[in-house]
Formats: sequence, structure tokens, C-alpha cells
Amino acid sequence: MILSGHARLAGVIGYPVAHSRSPRLHGTWLERHGIDGAYLPLAIAPDDFAACVAALAKMGFAGANVTIPHKEAAFAVCDRVADSARRAGAVNTLVFTPTGIEGANTDGSGFLANLRAHGVNPAAGPALVLGAGGAARAIATALQDAGAVVTLCNRSPERAAALAREFGLVHIPWEARSAALADHALVVNTTSLGMAGHNPLELDLARAAPGMAVADIVYVPLETPLLAAARARGLVAVEGLGMLLHQAVPGFAAWFGVTPVVDDALYRAVAADLMG
Repeated sequence: MILSGHARLAGVIGYPVAHSRSPRLHGTWLERHGIDGAYLPLAIAPDDFAACVAALAKMGFAGANVTIPHKEAAFAVCDRVADSARRAGAVNTLVFTPTGIEGANTDGSGFLANLRAHGVNPAAGPALVLGAGGAARAIATALQDAGAVVTLCNRSPERAAALAREFGLVHIPWEARSAALADHALVVNTTSLGMAGHNPLELDLARAAPGMAVADIVYVPLETPLLAAARARGLVAVEGLGMLLHQAVPGFAAWFGVTPVVDDALYRAVAADLMG
């Protein structure tokens, strides 16, 4: 599309940012809706983050997504933050308004939307969340809000214990993760284990409760060893790409004035980029 002088601008801020699939995702929506706008990859070093965000707001950008390593720094530059961001301790969506910078964290809501798109009820039973980082915080609290009893399990027990105390969650040792599957309706991997270039997640799904849903927020590769093992056992497998798509909806709506739809065509467009 050819941009006019009225084009609305947004982007994704990271360092590095070349790996991000968000420009392809938002670009697909912009093209689909014929919007006069653009979504740009913005490689900004940590030392320059606060100054660059302020400059983007003054330059007329509508807002931006924020990815690693800036999510906590994004929280600090906001004039107002949504409860989702406050509970997660991090911001992944910035909206620039005439009265200041607003921040939200859409990881939890995006995760729940992806679960439901796979026919999984977040409140169907207890959930076991592996990890204790920013994504784990957002997902655990979203599951808790949806009505699930949440158990945390992390390689660093101190982080999981601190998070469990903060939100009134259950905490078990990392070594107990496989044995705990029998007591849960959902297990979620929020760690980097299973991601391309990382070690696989060791989890004995033979001990899973019948009908358990297995979710992985990793989307490179599209099907992690954990998800492949879940499908082989006839369990519901929930891949991470859907979460990426769903978490992007609120930001796009705020910046470009249209609430987009996550559908099979969008999934194929972004997945093709991952496989290319």
C-alpha cells in the first residue's frame, strides 16, 4: 500500500528485533482492512529505550509493542498501566495518547483466547505452569482470574516460591513436575525449553491425566517436542503461535481503530514466514 500523510504508525520495539513476526502479523491485518498505516520493526538498545519511546510519541506514532529485553523498562515509562501489566510486572503494549503513555500486558488474555480457540476451558481444572518469568506471571494470573487453581514449577525454586507467595498460588519442586501431571487438567510450558537452539523440556506425559491439555508458548518451532509428544498420546496440544496472534488484537485495535480477527488465513500467513 502507498501511505498518505495521514498514515497511522506503530511498531515493535526490541533488541534485537529482526526475529519478530509481529510486522508480518500486523502487516497482514493492515492489508486486509485497507488501512492507511504501517507497523515497523524498531531495534532500540536498552540504554536508548526511554528516550526513543518519548520521541516516538512526539513523532506521531500511535503506540508500539514491546518485546525482549524491554518489557520491564516499558512499565517504567508509562504514565498509566492496566491491571494486567501491574500484575505481570511488565508491559508489552504501549498506546500513546494526548494525556500520556498507557501500558498493558496482553500475554495473559492472548493465552486464554488461544486456549479457548482450541476448545479448552481455562477453568476446567487445576493448571500446572512451568516457569516463573514474565510470561509465567501473566499466564498464571490470567488462569487464576479465569477460575483455575494454579500450581507453579520452576527450575529456580526461589523465583517460583516468590511468585506463589505474591499471588497465593501453589508451588512444587521442579523434580515433581511429571508426577504432578496426574492432578492437573492443563500444563503450560512458559520456559525456553523446547525452543529452537535450546534443550527439550523433559516431561513424562505418560503420567498425564486423561484429556489433559498441553500448551507451549514457544512457536519456533511451530510444533515443539512437547506438543508432538502430546499429540502422539491423543492429548489436546495448544501451540504458541496462536497466543502471539491473539495477544496482538488489543494493540492493533487501539492504534488503527479496527478490531481484527484471528483466523486460519492469518495463522497460515504468519506460519509460512516461520517455515520460510
